Amino acid sequence: MSDRKNRPLSPATRLAQALHHVEERTGALTPTIQLSATYARGADYAPRQPYIYRRDSNETTEHAEAIIADLEGAAATLLFASGMSAAGAVLEALPSGAHVVAPGVMYHGVLQQMQKHQTTGRLAITHYTAGDLDAMKAAIRPGQTALIWVETPNNPDWTVTDIAAAAAIAHEAGARLITDCTATPPCCTRALELGADISFHSATKYLNGHSDVTAGALSVRRAGALWDAIADVRKLQGTVLHSFDAWLLIRGMRTLTLRVERQTENALAIARHFEGDPRLEAVLYPGLASHPGHDIARRQTDGMFGGMLSIIVKGGERAAIDTALACRLFYPATSLGGVESLIEHRKTVSGPGFDVHPALLRLSVGIEHAPDLIDDLEQALDAAT
Repeated sequence: MSDRKNRPLSPATRLAQALHHVEERTGALTPTIQLSATYARGADYAPRQPYIYRRDSNETTEHAEAIIADLEGAAATLLFASGMSAAGAVLEALPSGAHVVAPGVMYHGVLQQMQKHQTTGRLAITHYTAGDLDAMKAAIRPGQTALIWVETPNNPDWTVTDIAAAAAIAHEAGARLITDCTATPPCCTRALELGADISFHSATKYLNGHSDVTAGALSVRRAGALWDAIADVRKLQGTVLHSFDAWLLIRGMRTLTLRVERQTENALAIARHFEGDPRLEAVLYPGLASHPGHDIARRQTDGMFGGMLSIIVKGGERAAIDTALACRLFYPATSLGGVESLIEHRKTVSGPGFDVHPALLRLSVGIEHAPDLIDDLEQALDAAT
């Protein structure tokens, strides 16, 4: 009996209970929201708690950060007003002239940030082919490379990168590894435990899961000078996550494991149904045994592959757009990770200069009934092709 009593709680349990949060004064099980923008000091003019001004931090945001840090196995987590501001803080915190190695195809917003830093001469960027560790290693400049950026699975073709192997390459070169695992949140992939130095998530997506918050999360394996610099960027730019959005994020994270389990189940059912369909050139999903990165993805996610997949429609760009417009359940909208299913023609959204197949449709699979989603895609493909 003593062993059962002292057995550590699983991450899913800690997450569902928001780290066993109970408000001491009232016994409330739902975390409260601290909305104050400023805080009165005590009689000795010292802060009563470590809060002075909401731009620095606040109780609700720190609670959300503690939940993510616990889930990631991180030394610390910082929350930002968007994924873009979180990614931007990392790039801003690097010293001028630093060299960054990044995939040539990745989330287009972060790629554009990198390109702007390169244009101004503040950072040097070298690109590699996502998933190709030899190309990553070849892109490194000995003694100059400060950061290696990995996105896995890679948006929007879902190429898989071996995080542990990438970490070994980075550390051998004296660089840090940052991973964007937005498509496989930390109930699937715990990148810091695989050797990454910083884990990045657009918390707008799976962590929140309800399409009503924009947020970004950075978690660190070991804090240090770069982490302190990132925190300073957040403070000086005023991009800390608002306390109400942090409360919504806490609410969303409590069902994270359940949601992602269902989304994975639905995505796998869709991928298996349409694999080999004569109307499609390809179905791209790491959960398929035929996917080149399947074995690595299984190892890194423990079989919870997430709800993101892409299909390439035969007939070209027009046929792909017509398929998206013919859907009745899949909403033609940007973003991912919500409870509702979305379909997006990636080339239209990412714009010119982004290397993506013109007939690729990105699917964010929600928690609906899988046969309904399959029927919707069937009728849309019939109508378009």
